[in-house]
Amino acid sequence: MSRLAGLLEKLETYYGAPAAPRLNGPFEMILWEIVAYLADDAKRQTAFDVLRKRVGLTPEKILAAPQSKLIEVTRTGGAIAAEDRAGRLREAASLVTEEYGGDLSSVLKWPTPRAKKALMKFPMIGEPGAEKILMSCGALHVLALDSNGLRVLVRLGFGTESKSYSTTYRSVRGATLDEQPAGSQALTAAYHLLRQHGQQTCLRTSPACPTCPLRSDCPYFVASALR
Repeated sequence: MSRLAGLLEKLETYYGAPAAPRLNGPFEMILWEIVAYLADDAKRQTAFDVLRKRVGLTPEKILAAPQSKLIEVTRTGGAIAAEDRAGRLREAASLVTEEYGGDLSSVLKWPTPRAKKALMKFPMIGEPGAEKILMSCGALHVLALDSNGLRVLVRLGFGTESKSYSTTYRSVRGATLDEQPAGSQALTAAYHLLRQHGQQTCLRTSPACPTCPLRSDCPYFVASALR
């Protein structure tokens, strides 16, 4: 068993099996990112469910919805920039309709660089977000990370932290290539476990190191204890 696999096993024992949102394909994953802002998972899920029930999750239904209704939806995901996010929902729907004939799933068959570039044209989707979409859909066999998971792995000694987020991201991703789990389901589970650990224990400031299940194998904890 690789070191990373052992760490992930400890996290699953500590937190239980991760619960990923049920999203159908890349377009719904993009809507999930847009519909809420600075919201926890429960609030984001509520906003997404409101979008599903009041508008629908297809490009056609989003484009047909009045802007006022889209704003009502995005406000359930947070008051900040609700109008802007409503516009981004429409922008994403227009892009899928105009460039992909209403079906974004075609990008999953493209070579990875082309698929990533296409997904990064959508609002609120950067390189990590594009990789997460491709990984979750089984089109990329590399461990994608959000900022929480990235912080966890840097502290555990994977990769090198840099002033540039993208440089750090690529360094950590490269350092995990030989140790990452195989298969879309296992990669997605790893993504969510690392994210959960970063949100609940390995916090950006004042991490809860004394209760961390990984502290015995964490260079960051060892260095902190010696200060």
